Amino acid sequence: MKILLLGKNGQVGWELQRSLAVLGELTALDFDSTGLSADFSRPESLAATVQAVRPDVIVNAAAHTAVDKAESEPELARTLNATAPAVLAREAAALGAWLVHYSTDYVFDGSGAAPRTEDAPTGPLSVYGRTKLEGEEAIRASGCRHLILRTSWVYAARGGNFAKTMLRLAAERDRLTVIDDQIGAPTGADLLADITAHALRTLQQRPELAGTYHAVASGETSWYGYARFVIEWARAHGQAIKVEALAIEPVQTTAFPTPAQRPLNSRLDTRKVQAAFGLRQPAWQHGVERLLAEICGA
Repeated sequence: MKILLLGKNGQVGWELQRSLAVLGELTALDFDSTGLSADFSRPESLAATVQAVRPDVIVNAAAHTAVDKAESEPELARTLNATAPAVLAREAAALGAWLVHYSTDYVFDGSGAAPRTEDAPTGPLSVYGRTKLEGEEAIRASGCRHLILRTSWVYAARGGNFAKTMLRLAAERDRLTVIDDQIGAPTGADLLADITAHALRTLQQRPELAGTYHAVASGETSWYGYARFVIEWARAHGQAIKVEALAIEPVQTTAFPTPAQRPLNSRLDTRKVQAAFGLRQPAWQHGVERLLAEICGA
């Protein structure tokens, strides 16, 4: 199997380099790669790259993920999140290749409390969500063989993340306020990479399983619950924590105004991906504990 990975240096892309390498010949590129282009701001240049590599599978781990910044640069967000994936889908269809693409809970409006299924009505609240939805729709319309994985609250040990921020603030401050009315499942980039590799192996034998799936860790929490878990784990493992447990205050989203509106309900139903690929997603706490052990050296 010949695989073309785009966005290799992002959180998910970095883990995909590990998980995909065992499946076949891997060509991994990022926007600043020399030679073959992986610059999503020039979508048509991606076509030449696909034509040169002629992969069996294209894995797109690149995107405009700066949710608030997207509000002030909607055209760039649309180019990266919709136009470029549409070009990849067109080229995949021409080659008969698979296209793996990652999407987001932000395609939904975040209302209610029920987990969203893959066929639930969409209703993005932000430029980011609208452009990611447009990218999904372009891929489906292209007729290419595809796997779209919607996910949420993605983290990795590499680069910045919520847990690192909470640990730093908990070591510096006497009091913290954390949003408690947004609900989702913290999901490790390593878990997404492993799900991708497993699904690709299955799709080689069962191509009829192509389509859109939700892929997140199991369980749910708020950002406040997430912060409490991180801080108490660190305290129990001897990390320098200044803030007391009772000094971590839950607040509503309105306490932290942002340019982009966030969905309050980011719950995603994962029964479809579990049934199709024989998976059992681990609890979100399991992945976060592994993350903390890595970044804290525990």
